[in-house]
Amino acid sequence: MRRSDKEIHSREELESIIQKGEICRLAMVDNGRPYIVPLHYGYDNGALCFHSAPEGRKLDILRVNPEVCFEIETGVELVTADKPCGWGAKFRSVIGYGTASFIEDADAKAEALARIMAHYGGSGNYSFTEKEVSGVTVFSVSITSMTGKRSPAQ
Repeated sequence: MRRSDKEIHSREELESIIQKGEICRLAMVDNGRPYIVPLHYGYDNGALCFHSAPEGRKLDILRVNPEVCFEIETGVELVTADKPCGWGAKFRSVIGYGTASFIEDADAKAEALARIMAHYGGSGNYSFTEKEVSGVTVFSVSITSMTGKRSPAQ
């Protein structure tokens, strides 16, 4: 990272950003071209989990190439100034890499769906019908590496 003074080294702070973020941007490679989608997500024990319609471009890509990059940010605030070059932003972000895998087991799918619900403030014991679980595709991304950045530097 060019600005080492803005780099986040603490695993706890990186995970805090993931826990507080609202949207995960998941980047994939489709026939040599980048493709990125914003997704709701859950997180637990070094893995992100996502749900999706049973078919679509993102799933087609992941079946061919499961290697992904992701980005999550929190605390975004625009900083204005009198001069254009004085403008900036406050934020904390995580960029990471990982490998996607599809979750096929119904119980594991339901657990991942509950993790996604919990991420967005839902607390409780979630239950999903067999039809609800079988009607979605669920996949996880095992994080292999991640870095963080904060602005302003601390």
